[in-house]
Amino acid sequence: MKEEGLQEQKQSEKVEVLTYFNGTGFERWNRIYSNSDDVNKVQRNIRIGHQKTVDDVISWIKEAEGIAQKTFCDAGCGVGSLSLPLVELGAAAVTASDISEAMVAETKRRAELEGLDLTRMTFKISDLESLKGSFHTVICLDVFIHYPQKAAEEMVRHLCNLTDQRLIVSFAPYTPLLALLKAIGQFFPGPSKTTRAYILREKGIVDAAINCGFRIKRRKLNQAPFYFSQLIEFEKADGV
Repeated sequence: MKEEGLQEQKQSEKVEVLTYFNGTGFERWNRIYSNSDDVNKVQRNIRIGHQKTVDDVISWIKEAEGIAQKTFCDAGCGVGSLSLPLVELGAAAVTASDISEAMVAETKRRAELEGLDLTRMTFKISDLESLKGSFHTVICLDVFIHYPQKAAEEMVRHLCNLTDQRLIVSFAPYTPLLALLKAIGQFFPGPSKTTRAYILREKGIVDAAINCGFRIKRRKLNQAPFYFSQLIEFEKADGV
């Protein structure tokens, strides 16, 4: 019965997220991840924080072994904040996947607007659980905020099975301060976010990847007012 309850909760939250990001959520986050001035102070700071995370990922990939000839999956691509730079920098193939049809359509629209080579892009409407394929690198940024701890750990294991070499994830990390802010409604306050927001314990995320044969290569905590994101790069351990 407990397992059935968890599955029902996951399905309910999935429907909630899907409805939100195909409607008012899409409009709101499309503005946040753009150059629009039509954002409030909280949303502007979230934009700044998320861009820091994207910039770090690009920097790490370029440092490690470059982008050319590599295949990437941007799981939970949003409006293409990461997918588009990867294509522009010469990735062999980029799969941009998101649960929201509106988000995927916007990613494609932006790619076309920038004149990117669409033959190197694949657009998928899919939640994380249903995502399939095999990629050199899988990246999942700021998506686990929609998953409670156990479900997020399941998703880490699933994404590990999709990558040949590297997994990069970010999530809102559990700290006593964030737990307090969340409790009093100051964690993604007001209209900036109306779906559930989960803060996750890093040990569970790390253990899930380690148990799949990965190890931590590096990590970084990015912060801006109302934005907290723990970024971790995992690589497949030798001999796995």
